[in-house]
Parts: sequence; C-alpha cells; structure tokens
Amino acid sequence: MEEIFKRRSIRKYREGEIEDEKIDKLLKAAMQAPGSRMGKEPWEFIVIKNKETINKLSEMDHNAKVLKGANLAIVLIANMENSHFKHVWQQDMAAAATTLLLEASYLGLGAVWVNIAPKEERMNYISNLFNLSENLRPFNIISIGYPAEDEENKFIDKYHEDRVHYEKY
Repeated sequence: MEEIFKRRSIRKYREGEIEDEKIDKLLKAAMQAPGSRMGKEPWEFIVIKNKETINKLSEMDHNAKVLKGANLAIVLIANMENSHFKHVWQQDMAAAATTLLLEASYLGLGAVWVNIAPKEERMNYISNLFNLSENLRPFNIISIGYPAEDEENKFIDKYHEDRVHYEKY
C-alpha cells in the first residue's frame, strides 16, 4: 500500500537502461489489473527502448515532449478483438496503466502517464507510427526512467476531507 501513497508523476530521468527483469515485472503487474470479464482483457503493450523511436513518440504533440528523456516507453494498446465489453475498453486500459505505474514506483523507477485516447489525432499518430490495424486502439504511453535527482517518488498528502460525502452530497 505504501506505493499508492508515494507514487508521483516523474518527468525527469537520469541516464540508465531499465533492466529486462524490471520490464517483465512492469508488464506482469499491468496484466494483473482487473479487466472486463472472463479473461477477455484488451491490453497489449509495445515496449520501446530505442531512443530514436522514443523521440518520435515525443513529437506526437507538446504534451508528449516529456518522453524525450525517457529510458523506456511502453505504449498501451487495446485489442478490441480481446475486449469483452467494447464500451469500457478505456476503463480496462486505465486499470492496467495504473498497476504498471505502481509497480514502477515499487521498483525505484520514475514514470508518468502520457495521454493518447480519446484524442483522435494522437490515436492516429500512434496508429500510423506503428502501423496498427483498426482493431488496435492506442490508449496511452508510460514514460519510464530512473528518477533524476530531487525527482523521487515521495508522499505528498492529497487527502481533502471536504471532498468526502456520506449518504448525500
């Protein structure tokens, strides 16, 4: 539970390749997320270590520039053929992305969620970059690296009692 409280969006990284064992753990964590139903989770992943490809991802738009310094990027793709409930694919993908982010924190990595869906221009950019078929929908990119100095995952209290309502609003 500690990771829930200390995980932060880390956008600056120091140099250092992410070990394959850690990448495997990130992917396994993502695939443990709750999904729609009956083993029909839509998630698939494109793991990118190549700096040139990461730089191409960073050119998607101004929000993706955070990818420039990443040591690793993971693109989360929904395969609609594997989705049981087609209308909730984004919720399934968000659950996978969240568990991946928590595992990154646990492994001492910094990570940040870069939006793709539901913006059509971003979805098209990723689809074109990776030559994805129509049944594959890009959801987001997780930018990952070893946190730069003073960029570590740490607890920041975000609890607001005034946002909690019992029995009525």
